[in-house]
Amino acid sequence: MPRIPFHYVDLRTFCYETEDEKRVESALRTFLPEDFEIERTESEGHHGDRIVVLSARVENADDVRHVLGRLATLPAFEDLLSELDERVTDNTELFLRLDKQSAFRGEVRRGGGITLRAKVEAYPATKEAAVENAREALDRAEELTSDRGRGGE
Repeated sequence: MPRIPFHYVDLRTFCYETEDEKRVESALRTFLPEDFEIERTESEGHHGDRIVVLSARVENADDVRHVLGRLATLPAFEDLLSELDERVTDNTELFLRLDKQSAFRGEVRRGGGITLRAKVEAYPATKEAAVENAREALDRAEELTSDRGRGGE
């Protein structure tokens, strides 16, 4: 795949007191390259409950390709492509929410629990240019994934 028009991809999820942190980390790793470093920050909820924030910033082009390849395995991936106008901000950021429970099972689904934020490279830095760049990159990610099979890696 040629140059990737993303400065970075941030993935973030919360681990609540009622959840097993290793399982939540496993869900986040569904989208990350093997052995990728995950940051862990402890916080406190409104009622004093412990919340662990797990996050990763992917900046290396090969690692970004990996994340995009995982996204390309989404069921109804074409729906995501058609929604890019609504998912890319005026600040050239792509936002997507992914299902944490499915990710724990190694599946890529849209839903809640994991937030993906990707800074799209665009010159000029307009929403329109960012949408087009994101669309082209995701189209190429889908082509690479179809070579390996739609089930992932």
